[in-house]
Amino acid sequence: MKIQVDDKDFELFLKYDQLKKRIRFLAIELNIDYADKVPLFIGVLNGSFMFMADLMKEIQIASEVSFIRVYSYKGDTSTGEVKEVLGLDVDLTGRDVIVVEDIIDSGLTLHSLLKSFKKSQPESISVCTLLYKPNAVKKNVEELDYIGFEIPNEFVVGYGLDYNGLGRNLKDIYRAIS
Repeated sequence: MKIQVDDKDFELFLKYDQLKKRIRFLAIELNIDYADKVPLFIGVLNGSFMFMADLMKEIQIASEVSFIRVYSYKGDTSTGEVKEVLGLDVDLTGRDVIVVEDIIDSGLTLHSLLKSFKKSQPESISVCTLLYKPNAVKKNVEELDYIGFEIPNEFVVGYGLDYNGLGRNLKDIYRAIS
């Protein structure tokens, strides 16, 4: 199935049913790993909103949720510069923090966030991402403990991911056709 978002063509890559199954599995892992804790899940907006919502529906342990909004993309290319638009409104000191990302490709945004979060001296930090592009990584992230899907270094849209602000509402994930 092919679609067009703005001026780019995309083909179906991951169906919503596949996403749901993998998210359920990630939640089971998190429920087990944090069974005796009360973690703080921090969603990285805008892209993580759909993933975060579906993930939290499967989390059965006591937990809190907050969000931070950052961006580093223009169109389909990373600018290499991370801009914080909406700051965190929760104290991380002594907390078990789980950062929820839609996608990790270069790792620059996440690296910048984690560096900032560590200044507050949380008890622990883990990262849970739906998509991970190992071949695009420029900054490795030691805290990357929960990965939904490893994908090739291709541009994707849908399920919260956008192209020029469009396509976030698509329930499936599509990859750009070159």
